[in-house]
Amino acid sequence: MMSDLLFARSQMAMSLAFHIVFAVVGIGMPALMVIAEWRWLKTRDPVLLELAKRWAKGTAILFAVGAVSGTVLSFELGLLWPTFMEHAGAVIGMPFSLEGFAFFTEAIFLGIYLYAWKRIPPRAHLAAGVVVAVSGALSGAFVVCANAWMNAPAGFDMVNGQVTNVDPFAAMFNAAAPSQIVHMTLAAFAATGFAVAGVHALALWRGTLHRAFHRAALQIALMIGLPAAVVQPLSGDWSARDVAERQPVKLAAMEGHLRTGPAAFVIGGWPNETTLEHRGAIEIPGAISLLLHGDPNAVVPGVESVPAEDRPPLGIVHLAFQIMVGCGSIMAALALFGAFRWWQRKRGRGVALPDDRRFLLAIMLASPLGFIALEAGWTVTEVGRQPWIVQGVLRTAEAVTPMPGLGVTFTLFTALYIGLAITVLFLLWRQILKTGVTPAPLGLTNELPIALRVTGAHQGPSTNAP
Repeated sequence: MMSDLLFARSQMAMSLAFHIVFAVVGIGMPALMVIAEWRWLKTRDPVLLELAKRWAKGTAILFAVGAVSGTVLSFELGLLWPTFMEHAGAVIGMPFSLEGFAFFTEAIFLGIYLYAWKRIPPRAHLAAGVVVAVSGALSGAFVVCANAWMNAPAGFDMVNGQVTNVDPFAAMFNAAAPSQIVHMTLAAFAATGFAVAGVHALALWRGTLHRAFHRAALQIALMIGLPAAVVQPLSGDWSARDVAERQPVKLAAMEGHLRTGPAAFVIGGWPNETTLEHRGAIEIPGAISLLLHGDPNAVVPGVESVPAEDRPPLGIVHLAFQIMVGCGSIMAALALFGAFRWWQRKRGRGVALPDDRRFLLAIMLASPLGFIALEAGWTVTEVGRQPWIVQGVLRTAEAVTPMPGLGVTFTLFTALYIGLAITVLFLLWRQILKTGVTPAPLGLTNELPIALRVTGAHQGPSTNAP
């Protein structure tokens, strides 16, 4: 039977897994709509104007859903983890407050962007969109600052179990914040870019009457998705080095490095937490030691370096890390392939990416990988820190509410999120599949189905579909 601690952790994990999708799209989608409008101002192509308007409406819908799920998370922090908030509230209050300020700024300027197309000069309207994009990115960065503090606590002293001498700036700009912010922001752009590109790649691959619309959308989505996917492994290396320095046991669990000594690169397998042995793994001896220290024989602390009660769940952390690295590697490889094909096209060889059916198919298949990697990465971050809610300062078991019956709230919140997910899927099915996909001429209407606004899709009757 699940304990109240496990119910609390499961409820928080489910809420975060749901919310992070909307938070990430809230970072990536404003960038897409701003780029579309900026290109429209340069070319006056009505396709780009229509694209900017549709992505703006999709951004608004996803922003609203993300605001609701984020509010739920705020309540859960106080209800499920009162001891954590008692100790940490005064220390990390600044990034949470700034996140709220960024959130309201984003909301205000998103309203201006949506309803002031004909009321303010075009460049002022574009500037409002830039504020939306910057505010969304800053909102995510401030939240990541708070999470980074949980991994690298700073800016306070603990005296007789009480937090004293609080320095909010030192807490917010903790040592883990820079690498986590960069890694998370790149993940947001890569995940959103690939997902949006996948929608329009599907339309182009099937054949559509509105190829100009989908070509423009695909090109803009790839503009943010492909570069982010290429740079992401570099930021991942930076993050791994930071984890190796500040949370060596988390790194050992991630890499499947069970015993202290030269660290191999472990592919696959499942670690046995009792015997500290791997089953079914492929190992490249000394590879992690070489990456971390430039010496394949360098000693790296293993999981055995701490008592069993201070170790995270090895199997979950290792598997999630492998999934994240695998998805990220595929996306980076596809981005490099896309860059190569673009270079070939510039030299007069090959076809443009929107006309390359193999590339379109690859983008379609890879479109969910960014979000899969995102969920796996947050699993590594949070589960890998266990049993600490604040690394080395406060254990998760000490921070949970003493209120009994958390299984009831877990069941209710699970039902709530399942119901919301079903509702969203139903709206997508009703607006795209049932209603039909014959749009009005580009630039002549703003009355679009909700799901088309969300995805930016504009799929006309297919000429090649079966």
